[in-house]
Parts: sequence; structure tokens; C-alpha cells
Amino acid sequence: MDAEKIDESRQRWQKRYDEARKRDADFTTLSGIEVDPTYGPPQGQDDPRMSRIAWPGEFPYTRGLYPTGYRGRAWTIRQFSGFGNAVQTNERYKMLLRSGGGGLSVAFDMPTLMGRDSDEPKALGEVGHCGVAIDSAADMEVLFNEIPLADVTTSMTISGPAVPVFCMYLVAAERQGADISKLDGTLQTDIYKEYIAQKEWLFPPEPHLRLIGDLMSYCNSEIPRYKPLSVSGYHIREAGATAAEELAYTLADGFGYVELGLSRGLDINSFAPGLSFFFDAHIDFFEEIAKFRAARRIWARWVRDVYGATNEKAQWLRFHTQTAGVSLTAQQPYNNVVRTGVEALAAVLGGTNSLHTNALDETLALPTDETAEIALRTQAVLMEETGVTNVADPLGGSWYVEALTDRIEAEAEETFRQILALGGESEADGKNISAGDVAAAAMKTDRHEIGPVTSGLLRGIEEGWFTAQIAESAFRYQQQLESGEKRIVGVNCHTETVSKGLEILRVSDEIEKEQAATLGKRRSQRDKAVVDTALSKLVEASRTDTNLIPPMLDAVRAEATLGEICEVLRQEWGEYKEPARF
Repeated sequence: MDAEKIDESRQRWQKRYDEARKRDADFTTLSGIEVDPTYGPPQGQDDPRMSRIAWPGEFPYTRGLYPTGYRGRAWTIRQFSGFGNAVQTNERYKMLLRSGGGGLSVAFDMPTLMGRDSDEPKALGEVGHCGVAIDSAADMEVLFNEIPLADVTTSMTISGPAVPVFCMYLVAAERQGADISKLDGTLQTDIYKEYIAQKEWLFPPEPHLRLIGDLMSYCNSEIPRYKPLSVSGYHIREAGATAAEELAYTLADGFGYVELGLSRGLDINSFAPGLSFFFDAHIDFFEEIAKFRAARRIWARWVRDVYGATNEKAQWLRFHTQTAGVSLTAQQPYNNVVRTGVEALAAVLGGTNSLHTNALDETLALPTDETAEIALRTQAVLMEETGVTNVADPLGGSWYVEALTDRIEAEAEETFRQILALGGESEADGKNISAGDVAAAAMKTDRHEIGPVTSGLLRGIEEGWFTAQIAESAFRYQQQLESGEKRIVGVNCHTETVSKGLEILRVSDEIEKEQAATLGKRRSQRDKAVVDTALSKLVEASRTDTNLIPPMLDAVRAEATLGEICEVLRQEWGEYKEPARF
């Protein structure tokens, strides 16, 4: 970009910055030096990179979504938490909010994640151990007791049974007297990443996508501030994917959901702002920063140029970040505080919108109150003491960071071509596909057809392509660890230590007994005929094109359990069996 255009764009950014609201904070260095809100090429100097990175708050948003960066609003501290029963987790949530948390993020136990009730045989030994047990709307009421859902943004990390769990959340909010139309928060709901990486699905892909489409339509019309889909790369990375693979598979999943919305007749300018993303912040500091910057740029370009979004907010990639669970080590666990701090700083310098920092003991168990507080304070130190909120995209223009951003973007684009080729959109190598081809195919989709990226995603899942790619990356990294080419402190180098073992949180087996007893009591007190009628109507609706959210809400209001709702749909739609891939 030549100097004249750079100066014009600088003036445009300055005007937007001046008009924007800023936090009442000190934006000087520790020594009192005043710093600019952002930095760019010197006045009157050409810089060809500026057409790709622009200024903060300007397309393609490489440098962030807002002209003010964190001067306008710092990231949301959103700690992921849940264990035992709803009473115990409610107490932890209140502690987190008192300690400076800005939003809640619900971790569910394995039976809940798999759509099972706590008293089912398959739930034995798992209730409350990796998250909170939720069986019905009554549990959801207890979970948020004295926490006004009208005033707190809540994220829920669950995909397979996300829709019935969301209905329980809505009913709990109704019972608090909240105006449902004004609720704000995020539901993960991303079923693609389950087939690709995490493996917590209930049904074959098509019924899951039907539920997600119904949810998108419902939220678009009834709860416009709520984000019904958080597209998750976190679990893809934790499964062993590289940074570029995490980015590419996650954004491709996002494009699939854009095509789903278009197939429902939704306006992309209306529903795309309700899509958000969830990324891993791993230990390679600069690679992670580059990944986040490339993600915004790719998403903005595809949503505008391929799918036709004209609304600026529809082009924005908003994302939550969690520090890497797989980077934590059981050996010398206090080193995990350092790892988490570095990863959190990478997320912040990459422009994350919200952040969860893992506790030092999470490789061994759920965090204790003490380690959860250390994780929370890690973010507070970054926000209050380091000066990272003073300047938007402070690493923008770094030769290394910009080159790495370009490299990761190029690798992601090559992966998109491979995914489109899987769906039959071009020659086998996928290199002849244009944005216009994708857009033309996407715009022709209706409720009974699938878009071009969606076709590639489903084919890749069916053939085990994604699983094989991730497995190969994970195997290659493991070989590097075993050879010593890659090092992890306390594991394959610097293994000597004077530290002692940790006291870890242990969830009592009594929790499972209490949860099952409570569930049995609630079943005995409800009107079974009303429950059966509501479940029958849900099944009837599933055989039509009717939106399933209203009849599912009715079943939840009747105190149908999560397991009962999921089971009647399993009977109707069947279960998914993963293909073998060697």
C-alpha cells in the first residue's frame, strides 16, 4: 500500500478511535511514558503489508475487531468450572465472581456430555468427576441459584446434547423471572469437532445438524443477543493437531455452519454475528499469536467475499481462548503456572475476546479453590500490571509475526481446498476452486441440500480423513519428544526437582449416590403423564420440518430429564458409529 493510502486509512482509524468509548484507565508505561493507542508505518512511508493487516478495527481485522483494542474494553475473564453436583458448582461460581470473574463457563460431567442421566448404568463412576452433573431443569435452577442470568453472560461447553441443555438453561432463567429475549451468552453446540476430535456425539451428523439449524433459527428470532454456536478448535488442537490444522478445521466447520444458516433461509448479516469461536492457546508463543491474527483475516474475507456478508459485525471473528490443557504436566506441576501465563499472554497479544486460564493441577484433577484462584489471578496480573491493554496489536508489523501469520493463513487455505475436493467441488487436488464457485454453490442450498464446504466436511468425517490427519500430527510430535528434538521441562529435560506432591481435589463417590437419589425423588414428584405427552409431541415434531426448540422446551418444563429427551431422539434417529481408520 502506498503512503497516501496508508495516511488516508490512518486518518479513518483515528476518527473511529476518537469517537469510540474508552475505559477510564492509565495508558502509560510503568515509568510514565505515554504510548499511542496503536502503531503503524511512519507518516509518508509506503508499506505493502498494510493492505493485508490494515489498522485495528478495519477489514480484514488482522489487528483486531475494534479501533481501541483493549482500551475500549478488556477481555472477559471467563473461568471454565464445574464439578460434583449443582450445589457445589454454584458455590465455586460465586467465589469466581467475587474474585473478579466477568462471566461463567460451565463444565459438564461425562454423563451429561453424552446425554445420559446420572442414575443410568453407563454413568457409573463418572458423575460429577470432570464437570457438574445436570439431569433436569431443576438442577440448572440450583446451578445458578442467586446468580441472575439476566445480568451474567454464561458460556456452556457441550455439543451432543447442547440443545436440550440450553432449553434447561432457558427454563431456569424463566423461573428466575428473566426476560428470555435479552439473555446473553454462548453455547458450544459444535458437532463437527466431536466427529473430528472429541468423540462426544449422540446421533448421525444429519440429525445433529437439524437440531443446530433449529437452534440458530430460534435464537435469531427470539434471543438475538445469545450466540447459539461456539465453533471449537480447542478440542481439535488438544487431540494433537498442529496450529494450522486447528485453524483450518475450525474455520471450515464455521463455514459449514454458515452454509447451514443459509440453507434455512437466514440472512447472513443477521445470523453470522451469533457465531463465535473457541481456540487453544498453546505454548509456542509467536505461533499462537499468528494463528489468532490469521483466523480473523481468513474469516472476514470468506464471510464477505464468498458468502456475501455486508454487515461489519457479520465479518467479525469473535473468539474465546483457553490455555492448553495438553501442555500441563503431572511432573513438576508448579511449572504449569509459567506455561499458563505464557499461553495467556499469547492469547491477549493475539486479541482474544475472553479467556480461561487453566489451573496448575488440572492435569491431575479438577482444580482446588486455591489453584483456581491462582489461575484467575494470572489473568488479573496480565490485565492490571503488564501494560498489554495499552496498545492494540503491539506486535503488528513485526517481520516475524507478519511472516508467520501469512504462513499459517496459506496452510489453512490449502486445507480448505483439500476439504472442498473431498466434497467433489473440483479436481482431486482441489486447486482449481475459486471463491466464486464456493459462493455460487452455497447460495443455491436449501433445507434439503448441503453447501460445498459442508459436503467436504461430511465426506471427511465419513472417511475418517480428519482423524487420520490429526493422528499423524500427534504421532510426529510424540516422536520428536521421544527423540529429544522437542523438550518439555520436567519431562524429558531438567527432570531433577525438590518440589513435593500436590493436594488435589477429589470428588466423593457420595455425590453420585446423592445425585441419583435426588433424581429419583424428582421423578416421583412430577406428573408422568404430562412428561410422556411432551416427549411424544417432541418425537412427532422430529418427523416434520417443525422447529424442535418449542416442543423441547415444553418437555423440559414438564421436568423431562436430559436422558429421557436424548433417548427418545436416539430411538427415532439412531446412534452414530465411527468408521474404522488405520
